[in-house]
Amino acid sequence: MKNDIARLRWQCRRGMRELDLVLQGFLNSNFSSLSTDDQARFELLLELPDPDLCTYLLRRDEPKDHEIKLAVDLILLHVDG
Repeated sequence: MKNDIARLRWQCRRGMRELDLVLQGFLNSNFSSLSTDDQARFELLLELPDPDLCTYLLRRDEPKDHEIKLAVDLILLHVDG
């Protein structure tokens, strides 16, 4: 599991500081308490390109993929906290 977190931490490092802060903050604060399904959704989300992530996390558009939308909603819920 430690290697998985290190890999995810690396994947959370993006080309945009805003994305880095949101993704790394979510990983550090919430990932370990997520269900297995939500953890898988977060990992799926990390496969998206930066422009798509930015669009979704800044609420400029919603993902069409249901699993991605659930991950985005979960992150935004914690960001809005």
